[in-house]
Amino acid sequence: MTDEITIIGGGLAGSEAAWQAANAGAKVRLVEMRGVKPTPVHQTDQYAELVCSNSLKSNLLTNGAGLLKEEMRRLDSLIVAAGDLSSVPAGEALAVDRSLFAAYITNKLEGHPNITLDRAEVTTIDENSVHIIATGPLTSDALALDVGRLTGQTQLFFYDAVAPTIDASTIDRDIAFLASRYEKGEAAYLNCPFNKAEYEAFYEALLSAELAPLQEHEAKVPYFEGCLPIEVMAARGPKTLSFGPMKPMGLVDPRTGHRPWACLQLRQENRAATLYSMVGFQTRMKWGDQKRVFRMIPGLENADFVRYGVIHRNTYIQSPQVLADTLQMRAYPNVFFAGQITGVEGYVESAATGILAGRNAAKHLLGQPLRSLPETTMLGALANYVAHYDGKDFQPMNANWGIVPPLPERIKDKKEKNNLLAERGLAALEAVLPL
Repeated sequence: MTDEITIIGGGLAGSEAAWQAANAGAKVRLVEMRGVKPTPVHQTDQYAELVCSNSLKSNLLTNGAGLLKEEMRRLDSLIVAAGDLSSVPAGEALAVDRSLFAAYITNKLEGHPNITLDRAEVTTIDENSVHIIATGPLTSDALALDVGRLTGQTQLFFYDAVAPTIDASTIDRDIAFLASRYEKGEAAYLNCPFNKAEYEAFYEALLSAELAPLQEHEAKVPYFEGCLPIEVMAARGPKTLSFGPMKPMGLVDPRTGHRPWACLQLRQENRAATLYSMVGFQTRMKWGDQKRVFRMIPGLENADFVRYGVIHRNTYIQSPQVLADTLQMRAYPNVFFAGQITGVEGYVESAATGILAGRNAAKHLLGQPLRSLPETTMLGALANYVAHYDGKDFQPMNANWGIVPPLPERIKDKKEKNNLLAERGLAALEAVLPL
């Protein structure tokens, strides 16, 4: 066994794992293939580049993602620190300037004395040395085959999609208005309001748009239900969008003084407010049809799309079959997993598992006992889910209250109940610190 930890993947989970393991006193080699081999969706070679959205979800402790971020702050998370320092207006959510976010993380990793950065594609894993596999949704084909060897699994894929990004100067501000639903938090979203006729015309155009083809062997690979392409949602019926990502509830069009029939929300992408992303509008439409159909949206008639939506393969293992709640493989104790490949879904969730995997890999290397977290914490609940889920169909999971044990008493008020769950989780975390 070598005297260092090899971490494969420089995304959110791998960057966080490297930071945590290095701070725990372990020598770390962080290997990232971007710079040597591109991916279908990344645009830079910086560490922890965000590709699907710039939102790290809610900051409220009454939300599962909000509790998870607070736990991460108390565990010295590099990712959440970067998010806090690069935040842009997003109401109750923590959204970030992508460039500042990735630059901060890259600089921190480059400056850490215990971290060596390596640009290479890893195709095989030496289970006799300590590894953390954090290759995320875009695991290369060759490495996916070797992960299949280690796990005894062959079907590791589903599909994910990315929403387009728009040049803010090309949005018609006489139509798009600034507001948050129900006036919660600051007015942080640009809203493109539809009347009934506009919505119906847009819906029909969406259904008839041409889609980027999948390969024959990919046709039966499922989408992740929490990040469906907009055209897949539309195919389920005309109300799916207006009651989903385009719901107008809590919004008033200042031109009419009434609630719109439907509404697209645009979220600020950077601090300069020069870029906006289309919330909930992941797509695999061909780029020409994206431009044609999305320019039917009121306020986007002359929009310039600086990045079109794309679809990409996502990778995850059947973790309950192979992982302990320390994120260590049961059959190969030197091998740990972190990030979306474990079966968690979301930026924050992926980074959070990097904390646990990084600290435990360091303990394993240094001959110390591994640690798990109480399942009353959100991070502990996520680790428990990926290690011990006993249902029929293991699917990627976000941070949510449904995976934590219920309170002993029944609380009718939802906000009060969630506050109590958050207080319990933070108290449980403090009781086991330092981890």
